[in-house]
Amino acid sequence: MNKAAFLDRDGVINRKAPEGKYITRWEDLHFLPGVGEAIGLLNRAGFLIIVITNQRCVAKGLITLAELEVIHEKMRAELACAGSTLDGVYYCPHELEPPCMCRKPRPGLLLKAARDHHIDLTLSWMIGDSDIDVQAGRSAGCNTVRLLQSGESESIQSDLMATTLLDATRNILQWESTR
Repeated sequence: MNKAAFLDRDGVINRKAPEGKYITRWEDLHFLPGVGEAIGLLNRAGFLIIVITNQRCVAKGLITLAELEVIHEKMRAELACAGSTLDGVYYCPHELEPPCMCRKPRPGLLLKAARDHHIDLTLSWMIGDSDIDVQAGRSAGCNTVRLLQSGESESIQSDLMATTLLDATRNILQWESTR
């Protein structure tokens, strides 16, 4: 069985769009500092890297599935150039209502990725910048890391907290070394 680091996309890998806006073009996806290094460290530590992201912009008609796939392929290629591998990208393209099983905070995408990649969820981590990411990770049986901005607090307790993906990665690797 494999272990994985499940990463939310917006706010973890790339800068979030302004409130009420969405990343609908490759030109709007801007990597956060240290992301390539963090993913590379996790790769070398034996983690599969799986992106788990809600992409409601598809249901809103702001982007097609094909256009979203192009963004994700370019994201994978760009990270690969930096020596970092994404092993999968799973997304929920649905609206909030009616509820679906793949939209975080439900664990559907994590469970599907675990089946597809033979992942032991108890050895894996969900890293996100919102309580719904933590809730999805917990529901799937993963350890969790919540990325917090300055002055922000979490309402759902995560196993670890950090301010960036690189800090989260270092915390996970230190945690793993004590097991």
